[in-house]
Amino acid sequence: MQPSALSLSRPRLTLLFVLALSVALSVLLVAGRVVLSGRWHFVFMLWNLFLALVPYGLSTLLGLARGRLRARLLLPVGAIWLLFFPNAPYIITDLFHLDTRPDVPLWYDLALIMSCAWNGLMLAYASLSDMQQLVQRRLGFGAGWAFATLALMLSSFGIYLGRYLRFNSWYVVTNPLTLFYDIVDRFVHPFAYPRTWGVTVVFGVFLLVGYATIRALGRAQKEDL
Repeated sequence: MQPSALSLSRPRLTLLFVLALSVALSVLLVAGRVVLSGRWHFVFMLWNLFLALVPYGLSTLLGLARGRLRARLLLPVGAIWLLFFPNAPYIITDLFHLDTRPDVPLWYDLALIMSCAWNGLMLAYASLSDMQQLVQRRLGFGAGWAFATLALMLSSFGIYLGRYLRFNSWYVVTNPLTLFYDIVDRFVHPFAYPRTWGVTVVFGVFLLVGYATIRALGRAQKEDL
């Protein structure tokens, strides 16, 4: 039996430690803002961070599964992962909330939002890398990258649904008909929704280039050692 791609090796533990520190910084910045302002304005960012942690937790647990258990879990857990995955890169759009406010300096809010956005991106990329490895082990290198590309483009479409139509992952259960209608309508009449496809393509390419850069940096460092 081959070892799990996500065994708790020293690099894996180091990654978990660094991600935990980074998320802790975001939490401290949010808490600091509450103390400084006496308001709860950016506390919703903590919920967004939690949602960003869900796909990373799912991909980590899936990778730790062995043999037949992993094979049985791959499709159902993978489907849930894909449903929640857009929540991680979605945090970058919280930059829309940046504005001058009298209670806290603008630079502080910028640092807070950027910290959360960074964590969303890193959690998304770490989670996607785990899932890509699982697909690549079964179907090959090309299939792994095709999966990663499709996941990022779908997540960009999910970003549009969340930011502009105010849908979230729970709508699949709580309001599936409305969600289904709005999605199908945009595919049936694509030219009627230029913003939908503008956001999807631009953010998709941005996320894909960023992901490829992170992967290339990691590979280059391994080869240089």
